[in-house]
Amino acid sequence: MYVSMGSWTLASIMERSLKNVLVVSFGFLLLFTAYGSLQNLQSSLHSEGGLGVATLSALFGAVLLSSMFFPPIFIKRFGCKWTIIGAMSCYVAFSLGNFKSSWYTLVPTSVLLGLGAALLWSAQCTYLTVLGNSQARKVGKLGKDVVNKYFGIFFFIFQSSGMWGNLISSLVFDQTPNKEFISDYQLMSCRAKACLMSTAASDTTTQPSQKLVYTLLGIYTASGVLAILLIVMFLEPIEDNLPNSEGEEKSPPFWSILLSTFMLLRDKRLCLLNLLPLYNGLQQGFMSGEYTRSYATCTLGIHFVDYVMICFSAASSLCSLLYGKISQYTGRAVLYVLGTVTHLSCTVTLLLWQPHPAQMVMFFILPGLWGVSDAVWQTQNCVLYGVLFEKNKEAAFANYRLWEALEFVIAFGYSTFLCVSTKLYILAGVLMLAMVAYGTVEYMESRSLTQLSAAGGRSQAVEGETQTQM
Repeated sequence: MYVSMGSWTLASIMERSLKNVLVVSFGFLLLFTAYGSLQNLQSSLHSEGGLGVATLSALFGAVLLSSMFFPPIFIKRFGCKWTIIGAMSCYVAFSLGNFKSSWYTLVPTSVLLGLGAALLWSAQCTYLTVLGNSQARKVGKLGKDVVNKYFGIFFFIFQSSGMWGNLISSLVFDQTPNKEFISDYQLMSCRAKACLMSTAASDTTTQPSQKLVYTLLGIYTASGVLAILLIVMFLEPIEDNLPNSEGEEKSPPFWSILLSTFMLLRDKRLCLLNLLPLYNGLQQGFMSGEYTRSYATCTLGIHFVDYVMICFSAASSLCSLLYGKISQYTGRAVLYVLGTVTHLSCTVTLLLWQPHPAQMVMFFILPGLWGVSDAVWQTQNCVLYGVLFEKNKEAAFANYRLWEALEFVIAFGYSTFLCVSTKLYILAGVLMLAMVAYGTVEYMESRSLTQLSAAGGRSQAVEGETQTQM
């Protein structure tokens, strides 16, 4: 009777914990089914006067500002659940701002969205890390294994938002006759050595009707509202109760919380690891921007972009679940090596490849392989930050979003001045630096664990000798 009661309690704890993971995951799925596609369409839907580009620039500038100061304050003051709800509301406001596209609606709502984005992702990462560590202590498992599993489930569900969002926009916009003719002259410029492809690829694009745009925005806004309702109704609040704290701790002063993101940079490990989010933002931007524009759109036409990105999202989603399950057997270093080799192979292929419509399969294989690697950065980076900086999770994840947003701002700065091949070389260079930095951190951690084990062994020997003398 005792055993069955214990088993029932353990199963109940696991079921309740997994339910919260699924609620967060499906909330993000609904939200980013809308936002992901809407972000990709900004430069196309609002091209007049550079409004779309200005919107995205304001967005990532606000993400930078928010990442510097706000996540630790909001998460400690309001908790992860209500920080997620407030941040999601900023995304819905941005969808509403697109109904009346002007400088007075899009730029302010994009700034609001940027402020909420850093809060949303920092709160999500903190929630899953705390939930995973708490669950591990209850069931007697390693915290990193449970956290890895939870992030694997989350990114499996979340990454599929790219599939659904692109599928919705393709079904809506396919009602517009947009099958443009690609000339042989234009095909010659569809390669890595091409420069200023943004102008060449967009000349033949047919703009969808305003009715179709409103239909799409209505679907996206409803999806965002459903995401908020799901979190409000079903997500349980969670508190971070570390076992090593004795008694009630005094709340740190406000200025300490405000500057905690910068204060954590004194940790050498974080300074080295910040190259990982920098590369993660770079590789995502390349796939959604340069590959779709300079390879898929340029060679096949804009109506193929959605299907290419569906392939990328599907591969990333499935591999996220796989990595979350096998990481406890392979270790994270093996997965980082896999991601590095795959991305470098894709980069070399893109440098040498001369795309042509007859090579249809290649346009989907490359995004699929890119998604295989993308799943490594998405799952393992979050777990790595959560495990190494468990006591300063909020500041660590704020740093993660800060450096990821910084890369997007840098990429916007050089996007129109550099050729695609130069961007690929930058991508490969940053990846190699990031892996060297990551390897250095792993070496530092292994040395630290060895020293702790040696110190523990010496301590036990001294105790044994003392008892012998007594």
